[in-house]
Amino acid sequence: MALDEIRSQRLEKLHRLEEAGMDPYPVTSNRTHNIAAFLDGYDRLEETKSPVVIAGRITSFREHGGAMFIDVYDGSGKLQAYLQKDVLGADSFDFFQKNVDTGDFVELAGHAYTTKRGMRSVHTESWRMLAKSLLPVPDRWFGLKDEDERYRKRYLDILLSDETTNRIRRRSKFWNVIRSYLLERGYVEVETPVLETTTGGAEAAPFVTHHNALDIDVYLRISAGELWQKRLMVAGMPKVFEIGRIFRNEGMSAEHAQDYTQLEFYEAYKDYREGMEMICELYRRIADEVYSTRVFAVKGVQVDFDKDWVHYDFSALMQEAYGFDPREAQKLSLAELRSHLAKAGIPSEGAQDVGRAVDLLWKKIRKDLVGPGFLINVPIYLEPLAKKNPKDKRVVERFQVMLAGSEMGKGFSELNDPIDQAERFKRQGDLREAGDDEAQMPDAEYVEALEFGMPPAFGFGVSERLFSTLEGVPIREAQIFPLMRPRVSDVGVPDGTDVSTERES
Repeated sequence: MALDEIRSQRLEKLHRLEEAGMDPYPVTSNRTHNIAAFLDGYDRLEETKSPVVIAGRITSFREHGGAMFIDVYDGSGKLQAYLQKDVLGADSFDFFQKNVDTGDFVELAGHAYTTKRGMRSVHTESWRMLAKSLLPVPDRWFGLKDEDERYRKRYLDILLSDETTNRIRRRSKFWNVIRSYLLERGYVEVETPVLETTTGGAEAAPFVTHHNALDIDVYLRISAGELWQKRLMVAGMPKVFEIGRIFRNEGMSAEHAQDYTQLEFYEAYKDYREGMEMICELYRRIADEVYSTRVFAVKGVQVDFDKDWVHYDFSALMQEAYGFDPREAQKLSLAELRSHLAKAGIPSEGAQDVGRAVDLLWKKIRKDLVGPGFLINVPIYLEPLAKKNPKDKRVVERFQVMLAGSEMGKGFSELNDPIDQAERFKRQGDLREAGDDEAQMPDAEYVEALEFGMPPAFGFGVSERLFSTLEGVPIREAQIFPLMRPRVSDVGVPDGTDVSTERES
């Protein structure tokens, strides 16, 4: 049956509900138990024949003469309801039969009842419509197969797919495990500005919008408040964190989205060495509490969080692969670095300066690092916000978590020298003027805050890329409602989707 015909029939049923004095969209429900609670207390409810009212979406009908069995789902579980003409009365039974469809939300009053086949049910004595559906939910088995359609109608994907639903639950648990871990250690959760006049804390192209009240252009933030949280270090708050949305106006891939959730936290009087121990502990806790395992299959390799984490030396790996010391790369010409790129079969687009060229060379090596491990000894010109290593000032005290060839978190011994910070911002500003729109914007107000004094501190950030990696899916699949290009189309479901049901008549 064509979709518009189904919708037309359901509209007629809606009008019949109204004519009979039944509100198809009442304000409240009289539900006494969700389905999980009903089933949990079933034995007592059946023994006492206590009156109950359950509510939910009808997912299927089975008719047997003067009786009907329907399955109802409310998000906490699924329950069978038994409807008898002799109990409901002929008029109410027939009205239900003619005007209620799969997909409708109904309220069923009755008592716990076990069928002859041993099925726990609610024996229905009266019913009420809670929300009349005008469009049929696609068949669960055929569902939404097209990825684009699944993302556009994510609500149907969630309804039809236990896998998607359970992933959303794990996503919530993932962030709450992190939140609990930090709160237990005395961190204060904060919120920092999403709109900024200067982006900071990362190297990425921002989204730009206009602030009408102030009549200025502002940026959507590209980090979860890194420079703001370090201002809180200046303000005397030694442990802070934020879990929030950030926005980067860049390309899309299996590991990159444009708006996503990120954690950033900062702790005074710690350095990146102590931070490595903390992050190893945190990631193991995520594995234990969200997945009940420390072993994951990621991109065809096995990653075991229980193993000793490897330390990968950026400078040593680059020297071994390409024959030059990246700590001294600024002594090389851009032409020489592009020659290395050509020999490695790496396109040189984007290699507009030494740092970008070195980073492109590094990304080829990165693919082979299984981990879990920490990448250390990164040259100073690649990181404007981390402290220099006192033993080798050509590198910074920064680590990146490496898992299956990808970066899954980054931590610093935070730079708190205002003079050094100003100099590095100047270099970033020069790169921007030369056309690198991903270089960091100089932030004079942040430098001024550092001049009041910031204690030594450790900072760390990780995005939902880690969650999608542990899930084994692309980042868009791990998001609840990924951004889609707008599309003008008729109301409906994709061609070829089975929308027929037993209840259309």
